[in-house]
Amino acid sequence: MGKQWRVPPQTKVKITILTAGTGSYYCGACMRDNALVKALRVLGHDAHLVPMYLPMELDEEGADVETPVFFGGINVWLQEKYRIFRKLPRWVDRLFNGRGLLRVVAKKSHMTSAKEQGEMTYLMLNFEESHLGKELDKLVEWLECDGKPDVVVLSNALLGGLTRELKRRLGAPVVCTFQGEDSFLDGLPEPWKTKCWDEMGLRVKECDALISPSRFFAKLMEERLGVSSEVVPNGIDLEGYEVGSGEGKIGYFARMYHYKGLSLLVDAFIHLRTKLGDEKTKFAVAGTMGGGDEEYVAGLKRKLGEYGLEDEVSWHANVSRQEKAAFLESLSVFSVPAIYPEGFGLYLVEAMACGVPVVMPRAAAFTEIVEPAECGILVEPGSAEALAKGLQTILKDSGLRKSMGEKGRIAVEDRYHVGAMAKSFEQILRKVVEK
Repeated sequence: MGKQWRVPPQTKVKITILTAGTGSYYCGACMRDNALVKALRVLGHDAHLVPMYLPMELDEEGADVETPVFFGGINVWLQEKYRIFRKLPRWVDRLFNGRGLLRVVAKKSHMTSAKEQGEMTYLMLNFEESHLGKELDKLVEWLECDGKPDVVVLSNALLGGLTRELKRRLGAPVVCTFQGEDSFLDGLPEPWKTKCWDEMGLRVKECDALISPSRFFAKLMEERLGVSSEVVPNGIDLEGYEVGSGEGKIGYFARMYHYKGLSLLVDAFIHLRTKLGDEKTKFAVAGTMGGGDEEYVAGLKRKLGEYGLEDEVSWHANVSRQEKAAFLESLSVFSVPAIYPEGFGLYLVEAMACGVPVVMPRAAAFTEIVEPAECGILVEPGSAEALAKGLQTILKDSGLRKSMGEKGRIAVEDRYHVGAMAKSFEQILRKVVEK
């Protein structure tokens, strides 16, 4: 955080950000929200982070580590399924809301049926039809005891079902940020996919402001929901990220699953080593590996073994922030060739912060980040061969690698640090509070 944005505000604003935790693996949205809260405090505001459903999993110190989890996943499920749990005293709820128990359940979440996920998502969006009034009471009472917020921020639109009641009971405006809702909802079975999209479209229209992390995602959500949003790029805290000097190593850092394009990058690495004559480059994979990802990763390892490349790839699951920075600094080139429409990609900015050039698909939000920064190469989406050639271009040219890396670091310092994000949020929040 640079000194240039440490400017005391004219009026302190009390801000509550509700964010959905993952409980079992590092959550990019949680880390963004945590950094944002800390940065808003630097600007002089009374900002707080409140976890929903499951505990937040962060690779850094939490801004509000003692805040209880609301709408705990176990209680939400029990109260919807069984009438008796809607009337039991709150001390019983607390038994099911312990962070340890929630984390255990979160590790098994991949076993939850898509149908059940669809039903619960719809009920949270169409809150008035749910049986979760007791959970809302607990949240509102806690917020009132802590001092009513001047504005509530929903970390994603899947929490939009709370908007109406929060505005009515707290008398505060509600701002919602868009973050990856499309990939989750599109993965639900019908009729839940359509019902949830329709309901979310109605609910976000009740918000006082909407924020998207990129122009791409703002346009996508306008097309799908019929709403406009202001664009505020995500930002990272630059502390701990230094420019490295890696040689001969391709890196991937994101959740280890199919939709982030890890399979595609494995295929590109195989093509690079077996078809393009590169016999020395290594491949390093790091990031989140949740309970349902082990089998997928095991399959990739078997595939690499078929080509005799299993020893040329290192795997680093669920690393700390310090380990993440060291990992990125060790790379020569970085790629996360996501195959779904990524709304931003914090991992991309983290690599840029370490001076690592990138090779990304010419798609989604990647174009508007990489092209202006001149920090990498954009290639044909979905093509392992094109990805391999892009990686090879950077690996073979040390001058190009150095120039792109330097430009990436400058772009983060200028546009993608948490101070810039906080100042943009501040302007929007002031606007809705002062209406």
